[in-house]
Amino acid sequence: MNKGKKVGLWIRVSTDFQVKRDSPKHHEERGRLYAKMKEWEVVKIYRLEDVSGSSTMDLTQTREMLQDIKDGTITGLIFSKLARLARNTKELLEFSEYFQAYDADLISLQEAIDTSTPAGRLFYTIIAAMAQWEREEISARVAASVPIRAKLGKPLGGAAPYGYQWIDKKLELNEKEAPVRKLMYELFLKHERKKPVARELNELGYRTRKGAKFSSNSITRLLRDPIAKGLRRANYTKSLGKGKQWELKSPDDWIFVKAPRIISDEIWDKVQVILDEQASKNKRKSRKAKYLFTGKTICACGGKMYVPSNHPKYTCKSCRNKIGVDDLEEIFHSQLESFLYSDVEIAKYLGDAQEAIKDKEKLLKLAESEKEEIDRKMKNVMELFHEGKLPKEAFPTHYDPLHDYSVRNFQKITNLAAELDALRLQYVSSDQSFHDARTLHARWGELEFSEKRTIIEHIVESIIIGETEIEINLYYLPTEPPSPPTPSSPNDYTKGTHPQGFIEAINIKLAG
Repeated sequence: MNKGKKVGLWIRVSTDFQVKRDSPKHHEERGRLYAKMKEWEVVKIYRLEDVSGSSTMDLTQTREMLQDIKDGTITGLIFSKLARLARNTKELLEFSEYFQAYDADLISLQEAIDTSTPAGRLFYTIIAAMAQWEREEISARVAASVPIRAKLGKPLGGAAPYGYQWIDKKLELNEKEAPVRKLMYELFLKHERKKPVARELNELGYRTRKGAKFSSNSITRLLRDPIAKGLRRANYTKSLGKGKQWELKSPDDWIFVKAPRIISDEIWDKVQVILDEQASKNKRKSRKAKYLFTGKTICACGGKMYVPSNHPKYTCKSCRNKIGVDDLEEIFHSQLESFLYSDVEIAKYLGDAQEAIKDKEKLLKLAESEKEEIDRKMKNVMELFHEGKLPKEAFPTHYDPLHDYSVRNFQKITNLAAELDALRLQYVSSDQSFHDARTLHARWGELEFSEKRTIIEHIVESIIIGETEIEINLYYLPTEPPSPPTPSSPNDYTKGTHPQGFIEAINIKLAG
């Protein structure tokens, strides 16, 4: 439920017209009420009144907000709708990636997106897919020109390899570095080890191009590069993204062009044979996959449970309480069915929720109509007063009641809008949660580990392992048919009358 979560409110309106028609005060009240319903603490408000949304990333308030996310001052941002955060698609993608990187949530009231919920986290998945598609489109256009440039022997960006230099866009030997690179191969054939080669080069005073000492890794990379035997390799790597490493492309995509030679083919072949033999002996075992309930299992004593490498059991380090990995998975799967209602019951619950949303929409529409009528009457009174048709002493009698009613009506509209925001978000989250749980049970045997793990992360809050009982705590799934959510005030949302109030435990007695 993330009770006590610290959030910020993002208040941005573009023009004076919007400030008057859709006031910042209204946005702030909606955001505060939603935070109150979720039992979150509003610790900061970012005000960008009369600011265009075409580009907000470089604004002072934006930089302050992003720094607060990074520092953990806030772990979520509430705003009225996505267009208020940014109208620029590129910036919206950047916001999404930044928030996800720091495990923070985006809450858009208009679009019913709350990434602190399972359904809302789907937004991150969609946005990430869009961002990946955009990057791949750009990458594809750039990549299409790389093979052509490589075959022509032109530079593809970046510095020339150690031992070489670009002169008038043509690759030539570097008089100072090429002899060092040749010496590197000779020393390796002598020692047949990389560390002695690096040590001897360093002792002789040689350094990498950046001025650092040679290491085993740098020696390996240089020994493996076929450019030393006169064959420059191009179009063989691709970046994994900003700030990330790179990986090799398929050998079918590699392009080789002639380059000035430093060593003979014979020396190259001898060195590669030795490196291959060493690599096969030192090949590391692949990491074991994470277990299904990693991070979810908690011992009844309060300690987290882990799976040691020597036996497949979730184990508490404090009291040594344990349960088999396969046993827990079987118990969880067998209990899933009892968590769920029939299709008819689920459809009825979601149908009731939709009706509650429709009823609230009607009340909001009526309140907005009343606002228009009140505004019209207040305008008429003001016009009569300015035209001299309404005496000064009579003005308060006619205007003040309308003004007081307008203030009450504004609060009424704000409350209704906030309740409607919460209802929509709860409906989306409940629908997704029911779907995920039923999918998990029905297709358990067909799902890949990663698919099981993703859905469990969305549904399971914790699994408490006792000596004779297991307590499975689920997000959002009620254990008895719920009543449709019809709160009359913000506080009603925290009394268990809606799906997010139902974090129920299923207790399972263990035989033996």
